[in-house]
Amino acid sequence: MLIFDAVALRCGGRLLFSDACFTVHRGFKIGLIGANGVGKSSLLRLILGELETDSGEFSLIPNAVVAHVAQETPAGGRAAIDYVMDGDAEFRQLEQVLHRGLAAAGGRRLDEAQARFEAIGGYATRARAARLMSGLGFVAGDAERPLNEFSGGWRMRLNLARALMCRSDLLLLDEPTNHLDLDAVIWLQEWLAGYEGTLLLISHDRDFLDAVVDRILHIENSAVTLYTGDYSDFEAKRAEMLAQRNAEAAKQQREIARVQSFIDRFKAKATKAKQAQSRMKTLARMTVIAQAHVDSPLDFRFAAPAKLPAPLLQVEEARVVLGHKVILNQVNLSLMPGDRFALVGRNGAGKSTLMKLLSGQYAPDTGHWRPAPDLSIGYFAQHALEQLHAGDSALAHISALDPGATERDLRSFLGGFGFSGDRVFEPIDSFSGGEKARLVLAMLIYQRPNLLLLDEPTNHLDLDMRFALARALQDYTGALVLVSHDRYLLRAVSDELLLVEDQCVTPFPGDLDDYRQRSRERPGGEGGETNAVGSARHQRRAAAERRTRLRPLQNAVRKAELEIESLHARMLEIEQGLADPGLYQDPDGPARLGALSSERDRIARSLVAAETEWLSHSEALELAELEEELPEPMGDR
Repeated sequence: MLIFDAVALRCGGRLLFSDACFTVHRGFKIGLIGANGVGKSSLLRLILGELETDSGEFSLIPNAVVAHVAQETPAGGRAAIDYVMDGDAEFRQLEQVLHRGLAAAGGRRLDEAQARFEAIGGYATRARAARLMSGLGFVAGDAERPLNEFSGGWRMRLNLARALMCRSDLLLLDEPTNHLDLDAVIWLQEWLAGYEGTLLLISHDRDFLDAVVDRILHIENSAVTLYTGDYSDFEAKRAEMLAQRNAEAAKQQREIARVQSFIDRFKAKATKAKQAQSRMKTLARMTVIAQAHVDSPLDFRFAAPAKLPAPLLQVEEARVVLGHKVILNQVNLSLMPGDRFALVGRNGAGKSTLMKLLSGQYAPDTGHWRPAPDLSIGYFAQHALEQLHAGDSALAHISALDPGATERDLRSFLGGFGFSGDRVFEPIDSFSGGEKARLVLAMLIYQRPNLLLLDEPTNHLDLDMRFALARALQDYTGALVLVSHDRYLLRAVSDELLLVEDQCVTPFPGDLDDYRQRSRERPGGEGGETNAVGSARHQRRAAAERRTRLRPLQNAVRKAELEIESLHARMLEIEQGLADPGLYQDPDGPARLGALSSERDRIARSLVAAETEWLSHSEALELAELEEELPEPMGDR
């Protein structure tokens, strides 16, 4: 299908890659990966004929039908479904032949066109286009809407549907999930798994790559290497290769120890819920992932928030109306330090609206939004990049947040996000989308929020940055609410799923695999769904009532945990002070020694009391959860 023979490619005088030698056979499904700017999109443009090699040869089999996602969608009054159907060029050609009748060409050519039209399923083409649109999140009525009524994100979905409509030999996709929600990502994953042609896919979504591709094409240090297997196989092979580099061995072991420490800490708090079990598997896998990314320059942490009030934020019986439409109704949510929620639900269900409600951008039309006095919100919205000032540098953006900080400290901080050397002084006009997203996250993290609201933070981020973000979020001590189509990130950092559906926000009883199965089984049409919807509403109402009953006990357990952690931290500081040799040489040492010893005894007594309180609340919570799960007596039904 594709042959690269010692190919070199430059962009603006900069070498992207050289001596690229690999062969892509028919039916291969290849994930094209590498850091932002290494030449992934340029390689696709080379295949499309938009670029030429600087040296070497590249060939594509003759007459191959190549499909790709257009970057522009023509505006106008044309119906969306007609635009999608245009993706099947042969269908349109045959349709035109049959429509005109080609009387001058004779009956034989018309008969051949008719036979071919039937062979390609021409009469089902409109239905096929409608299924593609439905899978990508379009609802009834969208098919006939004119193109100029759709926003930019939805036009990109139309372009994707049009590319999938093409009965192609080779399909080129450049980060197709960036404009999709989780349900649409799951649908696209299933569609691509069944695609019979050859696929070249650029993606930074681990789960998506693992489910779709059977080979990885990695661009790094101007070299292009083809690996057999999915992305997890690639990480394992890369980890083994990096482990052989003596200079990286010590750093690798430190990272494994850090991840293992987090796993142990989480295990102590984990319940038997399926969500927790899924989380444990993801964390265990991080020992391999950490090795595969140990040479990444991206390394940052969340500094501890200045204050952690409990609760941080309470939303009570909140109702949000936009225009004349109720988006959310009777929302009850209490956010405590350490809470880690991920929002799931179909596009348009109200996930971003809920994030704006939590952030305070939307005031509830009824109900209450009750922030703690010391609440500090860090909000990454889908359009967060628009807050950047085009003419300013990365250093100027961070300096504006803390004018008193030294340039050295700020540059050191930015270095953890991949901005080093003179890059920190360059205007962000020249930054890629990934670099701008990294800068926005850096600005958010620098402000030490105690409540993080992240709405699709991984768009534009490469795999190294996504892993670095997941790693940093694991050590974050505030509350986190996350919307993302990146299932690896969701599994790695969230403890509980909240389903946003039918104006309600309720706990989802399961993990992401359960949600994926639910998404696949959801009826496509609206007819005949009344009972299912009614049942689902009943289940959500029951789950909400259960959570309301258990929440006071859960809050008490969490509060006790925070108290224990705080006391342990202080005890560690005291022990370090007592172990300081200078204490026993200082003239004031005896007085300080007495004070530290007295405080140590007091902390020890407080720890006993706090641990007793934690045990009492935990036992009460466990009993309450058990009672909730017991079946009702037959006589009460």
